[in-house]
Amino acid sequence: MRGDEELSLRFIYGRGGSGKSRFCLDDIKRKLEKGFDNRLILLVPEQFSFEAEKNLLRALGDMGTFKTEVLSFKRMAHRVFNEVGGITHKRLNDSGKSMILYKILRERENDLKIFYKSSSKQGFIDIVSEVITEFKRYNITPELLRDTIEKLKEDELELKYKLEDLYRVYIDFEIAIHKNYIDDEDELTMLYEKLEECSLFNGAEVWVDEFSTFTPQQYSILSRLMKKSKRVNISLNMDGSSEYKEEIDDIFWVARNTERKLLKIAEENHVAYDKPIDLNKDCCYRFNNSYDIGHMEKYFFKYPFVPYREEPDNIRIYKALNNYEEIQWVARNIISKVRDDGYRFRDIAVVCRDLDNYKKITRVIFDEYSIPYFLDEKRDVRDNPLVVLILSVFDIFNKNWSYESVFRYLKTGLIDLTNDGCEEQLTTKQKIDILENFVLAHGIKGKKWLEFWEYGLSNAKDKQEYTRDVLNVINEIKDDVINPLSTFGSKVAKKCNMRDLCTYVYEFLCEVGAFQKVDIWIENFKAEGNTERADEYEQVVDVIFEVLDQMVEIMGDEVVSLDRFIEILSMGFLKQEVGLIPIALDQVIVGDIARIKSHSIKALYIIGVNDGVFPRVNREEGILSDNDRGILKTEGVTLASDTETKMFEENFLIYTTLTMASEYLVLTYPIADFEGKAQRSSILISRFKKLFPKLKEESDILKNKEDEAVDKIVAPEPTFNELISMMRSYYDDKEEVSSVWKNAYEWYKGKEEWNSRIERVLSGLKYSNQVQTIRGEKIKALYDKPYVFDVSRVEKYAQCPFAFYIQYGLKAKDRKIYEFGSPDFGTFVHEILDKFTNKVKDEGRHWSDLDKKWSESTISSMIDEVIKDESILKSSAKYKYLVSKMKRILTKSVSVISEHFKRGSFETLDSEIVFGDGKYKPIKLSLPSGDDIYLRGRVDRVDILEDNGEVYIRIVDYKSGKKSFSLNEVYYGLQLQLLVYLDAILSNEEEILKKDIVPGAILYFTIDDPMISSSGELSEEEVEQRLIKELKMSGLLLKDPKVIKEMDKDIKGYSIIIPAYMGKDGISENNSSVATREQFKVIREYVRQKVVDLCEDMLKGDITIKPVKNGKYTCCSYCRFNAICQFDYSLKDNKYCLLQKKDKEDIWKLMKEKISGEEELEHDEQ
Repeated sequence: MRGDEELSLRFIYGRGGSGKSRFCLDDIKRKLEKGFDNRLILLVPEQFSFEAEKNLLRALGDMGTFKTEVLSFKRMAHRVFNEVGGITHKRLNDSGKSMILYKILRERENDLKIFYKSSSKQGFIDIVSEVITEFKRYNITPELLRDTIEKLKEDELELKYKLEDLYRVYIDFEIAIHKNYIDDEDELTMLYEKLEECSLFNGAEVWVDEFSTFTPQQYSILSRLMKKSKRVNISLNMDGSSEYKEEIDDIFWVARNTERKLLKIAEENHVAYDKPIDLNKDCCYRFNNSYDIGHMEKYFFKYPFVPYREEPDNIRIYKALNNYEEIQWVARNIISKVRDDGYRFRDIAVVCRDLDNYKKITRVIFDEYSIPYFLDEKRDVRDNPLVVLILSVFDIFNKNWSYESVFRYLKTGLIDLTNDGCEEQLTTKQKIDILENFVLAHGIKGKKWLEFWEYGLSNAKDKQEYTRDVLNVINEIKDDVINPLSTFGSKVAKKCNMRDLCTYVYEFLCEVGAFQKVDIWIENFKAEGNTERADEYEQVVDVIFEVLDQMVEIMGDEVVSLDRFIEILSMGFLKQEVGLIPIALDQVIVGDIARIKSHSIKALYIIGVNDGVFPRVNREEGILSDNDRGILKTEGVTLASDTETKMFEENFLIYTTLTMASEYLVLTYPIADFEGKAQRSSILISRFKKLFPKLKEESDILKNKEDEAVDKIVAPEPTFNELISMMRSYYDDKEEVSSVWKNAYEWYKGKEEWNSRIERVLSGLKYSNQVQTIRGEKIKALYDKPYVFDVSRVEKYAQCPFAFYIQYGLKAKDRKIYEFGSPDFGTFVHEILDKFTNKVKDEGRHWSDLDKKWSESTISSMIDEVIKDESILKSSAKYKYLVSKMKRILTKSVSVISEHFKRGSFETLDSEIVFGDGKYKPIKLSLPSGDDIYLRGRVDRVDILEDNGEVYIRIVDYKSGKKSFSLNEVYYGLQLQLLVYLDAILSNEEEILKKDIVPGAILYFTIDDPMISSSGELSEEEVEQRLIKELKMSGLLLKDPKVIKEMDKDIKGYSIIIPAYMGKDGISENNSSVATREQFKVIREYVRQKVVDLCEDMLKGDITIKPVKNGKYTCCSYCRFNAICQFDYSLKDNKYCLLQKKDKEDIWKLMKEKISGEEELEHDEQ
């Protein structure tokens, strides 16, 4: 106490916008002018201190800067400690706090009754940290907590156990922290103690502004200030004194509660109560020129309310289609306010309750519209390349040099692989690309990184050249990458304490030159004028040092495993955020509603006003439920607000937000989110509509084109983009374009910097991805003479000429990746089946008599033999499983093939007959152009049946994927294989049998092990029957009951092995896939002509982009070259080649006509 001086408390009442902050500043100014001798202090929340300093300087100019000071509670603590001492401990930040809690929870894991399962989870540490912070803020010491636990009744056992767990952690935390540290909450406790000795505030006058409520710690400090200062002025956002008001649904309930507590403190400390200042008038000072916003402030939370009779001039509601359109409209509106109404960007704020949902899209659109903005958020450091580099280094050792971890490390951009002093031809980026391609092609991981690489040498034609040009280069790059990593790896491999590990991380970063690289980036950012990024990267370097220092401080001598070190390091980075301050003065502020506070906002845009978002629905109760908090309150332990009180606080936040703008208020909401899910508008929107019956909700969803055009002409860049889409609709659909756009077009044409872009756009409108026919001699040079084609390639040409040209003409190759894909699976299965068939033949066995066990063991040993060398199929557990799956599939397939032979009289003649290469001659066809082409292929299996002097053949083609025979696809040239194989066998009949051959069947057999589903239990025999039925062959059979019977002796009705139906009246043509001898001749001749037509087009240079569409299937679905052709069905000249579904009779008729030369085959286009 200071003699007999009167100490007093004075409240400054005022609703939102009534001028409380302005009154405080004017009051300080008056005191200075009168010559007040002592200090004048303005006390505000931490996040508003920057804004408050700016406002104070603006109000006072040069006068009294020594006597006046803006403080937050945190800053006040520093000022007091500087005067009377007290900062002997190191400050502990959030990441340090998390590290201590992590350590305690690990040690205490088995002692916890309720939280033992959750204790090791990252999120749990944050929750416990929050509860401990809350205990400290509400002056609950571990001792008080222990006493409370003892008072709890028997029926409150769960709460008792919860508190016991929390007490154990809290007491350990306090012991650990008070050895060397001080956290934010302890700082305020110390401030309260040290204020007694401090003379800074003796006789001072204090103005407390912008607070709606205080924590018990802050109340204690205010009580000390009341006893020291001449007067403490506290501004409260409310409508006058609370003497007669007690309603809980009152919007100012929070402020009234605060007022009551402060009056109680003043009374207890015998501090006089000065007459309050009431700034409430009919219309608040802030809304002098905006009666509609003033009316809203007065009646928005008042019941009953008075509706506003006029149409509001300064309030708007906009309904957008989605977030993108919402922000676009806001950007256009901001530009219009600045351009037409004389606003500055700094007068405008854009706020929302869910910043994460909006920050990326706001950045993109505001940049496009050239709107300067400051995004008021804390940046997460974990995405920064330097942090990614540190974490990925540990990932490399933890994940055994996996491809992902090594290349995440290399692609941070911080690793320099250029060698000083030698003439470099490759940049770091090129070296990383070469290394990545090599690693992917050879599946390099694990210890292979530490060996000398000789991959690919055994297959190289010139080994010396390959070693010189490939292996030496790749090994040199690899060594440059692994040398610093190996050194680091050998250091961390042995047992290390925390101090050593942190030192090794720092040494590693120095060795790879990461800090120098970051410095170069920072300089580049500054040179580009990107000061925000430069500032962020400077802070990140400090953050890394801070995290490492804190780890050494807290756990320096503790020996930790690598896993645990990474956990703690990641947690340290997670708790660190980079805060940035506005760089330019004239910027739109974008941020979360709860963070933004400015008195100079004239125009406010509240975006994302959707149900459940604003106001926010608070469903989370946390560790201590509302019920727990109620029980504790009855025991005299008051904690933070329960969810009900949080709801009142949210309402108060709505009130302060809505009253922030002085001249112009806009609320916007989307009716759908990014994924197109419907969203409802918030209750606030309907409240506005009731309060302002003449307020029209705006929307562009149903706007006429002329109005829309005028609205869309704003900044040059976005307007130009809109102009392009207008030009596109005019060019494509000949839509009428508004005269506004014609004028815009002329404006761009007249500007030199835009003219060339306009020209580019015009040429783009006429752009077509369609290709010209290539001249004959050029295309023929691509396909070497003699023209030998696989049948499958001709089918590929029929599917899409352009894809064929890219793959077989230009010989484009995919990036080689070390994997076992579908084509490899097909080849492997064919190889094993071929070997198996030969073994059956060599050992004189018959397919019909094969023993299941012998088949199974033979297939198993054959597969093991093939993969015994260094094989991809041994490289991982996934591929080992694939081997067992292939064994199972092949065993099942062999048993089904055996069953086919048992049921029929056909015998295997040969397997893997290759024509066009060696023994059997290719099929020679002459083209109208005079060129000859030769078809080659490989027939999987040929079976024969001799009957009455005739030899019938059955051609079987194995398919590893599902394949059905389609006469329609044969007609269009998409299924030529089986018929060309038949042609080849018949052409080579002299070589094969030296007898006349009759086609008996051409069939596809699917190699698979299908799932058999059944509602009841099946016997082994039933399963066998179902399996045979599932793997029924598909193809074309000779329409001869005798031959069909020789393929399936048990046929009655539908065959379960071939596509045939035989009833009492013989073969049913409708339910079978059959052809007469005559039809077989027709189809063979037709296929020959079809191949001639396709090859003629191919060698003429027709490489049209015209993919086939067969029902729902398009050949683009699995095409690897669609990025090259960029086929787009929406483009005018991009059409599918549609296959029309035709009846069997029509197809046979058309084929006959074709070979008779009566009709040209045509596709329909669409």
